[in-house]
Amino acid sequence: MPGLRSVALSRRSFLVGSAIGLGTLGLAGCGTYDGMSLAEAEKLYGPVPTEKFPIPAVEVAKVNPKYYRRTVRYETKEAPGTIIVDPSNYYVYRIEEEGSATRYGANVGRSGFLWSGDAYVGRKGEWATWTPPKEMIKRQPEAAKYANGMPGGLDNPLGARTLYLYQNGTYTLYTIYATSDPESIGTGVTSGCVGLLSQDMLDLYARTPVKTKVVVLPA
Repeated sequence: MPGLRSVALSRRSFLVGSAIGLGTLGLAGCGTYDGMSLAEAEKLYGPVPTEKFPIPAVEVAKVNPKYYRRTVRYETKEAPGTIIVDPSNYYVYRIEEEGSATRYGANVGRSGFLWSGDAYVGRKGEWATWTPPKEMIKRQPEAAKYANGMPGGLDNPLGARTLYLYQNGTYTLYTIYATSDPESIGTGVTSGCVGLLSQDMLDLYARTPVKTKVVVLPA
C-alpha cells in the first residue's frame, strides 16, 4: 500500500520505507522533450481547483519526461478499456481502439512487494478513507493511529481517486491510486500498489468503470 504524510508521519517514508528516493531528470526553458514541450506539460499537469480538495500543479521538472501522459502504439489482444500495468518500465496503459493506448508514468511496488496476474476493478473511490492493513501496522507501528481510517484529503495516501483491485470477488489489498509525489514516478517505492500523478489518475478514473479488467505484467 502507499504511504502517508502528516506532522508526525512522513507520507514518503511510508512509500519508500528504508529506501532512498531516486533522482529524476530536470527540465529547463521551453525545450521539447519526447514530443512535448515544457509548456504543454505544465498545462497537462496544471492545478485542478474544482476538486473537493483543490489539487496543486505538478512540479513537472521533477518528472522524467518519458513518464508524461501520451497516446502510443500498443499491440495487444486485450479489449479496449483494459488496464495493463508494466512494473518493469513504470507504465500503466489504458487500451484504446485500433492498436493504441493511453500511457501513464507510474510508481510501483518495491523489491519484495511486486506481484503479477489478472485482476479487475471491484470498486472505486473519490477522496477515499485510507485504512492501513494489519500487516503494515505490524511493520510500522506508528500507522496504528489510523487503524480506524484516515479521512480523504491531500495528505491521504490514496489521494484524489482510487481503483481497488479484486480477484475472484476478494479485495487483493492492492490499488491504483493518485500520488502527489512527482519524484516517485518511475520508481519502485510502494508495498505493491500502483500510483499515478493525480492529474493522470483523474483521467484514468473517469474512463474506468467497475469490472474493468486489469493485467499486471511480471516485473
